[in-house]
Amino acid sequence: MKRLAMVVGTVLGAYLIVRGIAEPFVIDMSDPSTYRHDWGGPSLIGVLAVHCGPGLISAALMGSALRRSFHRRHGPVTHV
Repeated sequence: MKRLAMVVGTVLGAYLIVRGIAEPFVIDMSDPSTYRHDWGGPSLIGVLAVHCGPGLISAALMGSALRRSFHRRHGPVTHV
């Protein structure tokens, strides 16, 4: 069951990251009418926060999980 949750979380996180990357290219940032009625609108910063924010959070959480997994398997990396 834990493995299934990990797979679902990874797929959802990847979707949010890809959507966050694509959002600035999907909307016309110079024309407010293209994003006025989107979630977070009518301001551009609100739209980008709502659509890109979850992707940033997902990337941070996935990176943190990968780092913990690496340290569990290989031990902490020490630099001399």
